[in-house]
Amino acid sequence: MKELLKKYENKQPEIVFYWNDPETEAEGWTVINSLRGGAAGGGTRMRKGLDMNEVLSLAKTMEVKFTVSGPAIGGAKSGINFDPNDPRKNDVLRRWYQAVTPLLKHYYGTGGDLNVDEIHDVIPMTEDCGVWHPQEGVFNGHFKPTEAEKINRIGQLRHGVIKVIEDKRFSPDLSRKYTVADMLTGYGVAEAVKHYYNIYGGSIKGKRAIVQGFGNVGSAAAYYLTQLGAKVVGIIDRVGGLIKEEGFTLDEMTTLFLQKDGNKLRAENLIPFDEINQEIWSIPAEIFIPAAASRLVTKDQITQMIQSNLEVISPGANVPFADKEIFFGPIMEYTDSQVSLLPDFISNCGIARVFAYLMESKVELPMKDSAIFGDTSNTIKKALEKTYQKNTNKKEICKTAFEIALRQLI
Repeated sequence: MKELLKKYENKQPEIVFYWNDPETEAEGWTVINSLRGGAAGGGTRMRKGLDMNEVLSLAKTMEVKFTVSGPAIGGAKSGINFDPNDPRKNDVLRRWYQAVTPLLKHYYGTGGDLNVDEIHDVIPMTEDCGVWHPQEGVFNGHFKPTEAEKINRIGQLRHGVIKVIEDKRFSPDLSRKYTVADMLTGYGVAEAVKHYYNIYGGSIKGKRAIVQGFGNVGSAAAYYLTQLGAKVVGIIDRVGGLIKEEGFTLDEMTTLFLQKDGNKLRAENLIPFDEINQEIWSIPAEIFIPAAASRLVTKDQITQMIQSNLEVISPGANVPFADKEIFFGPIMEYTDSQVSLLPDFISNCGIARVFAYLMESKVELPMKDSAIFGDTSNTIKKALEKTYQKNTNKKEICKTAFEIALRQLI
């Protein structure tokens, strides 16, 4: 696996598009690792301090993810080095999408990512640039549809991703009109834990969980884990956190979800970040959900959790460990050798999978939440079953899954 990984990591990306904003200090990159299958896909993120290497590592991660989620295309990512809290953010994004429009028309598909919202930013801004849908390039480059097929599938995709959830099993509050895009990735992260216990032995019910990050993915994962019978005992977010060693009830977790401030945890009894960051990693818990930004989780944090009964990690974030390597740095390798580390490209493949599901097949109308959510859950289950067939050990799950994926790419 190490040789395959080295070969994959060292392969230069096929296309690197660089942009300098003429009106601000913003700069951006689209990195296309390969045009496997004639196209490439990956979301757009924005953060201050982002660089090309981060975008490249995420593009390579996306390519691995597509071996699970489909379609069989190359990995890509867009990243903009700019403060997302700057009032000029929307203008920067609009100019960015104007610049990358030729790519989006022919062979690149994008979506939301860190600090860039699929529904409020990506879809309307790309439409203003004459792009039918942010995934139009994947349609044209990979599927090569007839005009009628393209119209049908793009309509399906437009409707499916922004579809308001109507099934109460998948929404914490039907009156709030949460969409598939809001909830699906976090749902998949929680389902991955459920499938892990079903496949490798045990039950999710009664297991204690720590959640890092309370944005779209972390908050949804916490909600669905609680719904599945796990007990979330700690939440750490950038503004602070909460600890409840007996676990939050479903009503309490629903309230926390509904009262979050955008992507931030909000609660009256919030423990300051510095304090909770000292305390949370040693609270007894079997499940860990790293769902904040990439490259945050340290070896010391992992070691403390292992000493406090950690069994399984289901990442909501891509590349959650504080390694400089693209894949399998020392912290990730250590973690994989000690506990059950589910690969991020399986656990958080939700949105990538829903794009593939809506592009690949004619979906039965009226579109059902149960079909969309069920398809993501089943995709994650199949990927974990495939990994289990190759290695039944609860350790080195991630290493095994990577080997399966890399053999498809090299």
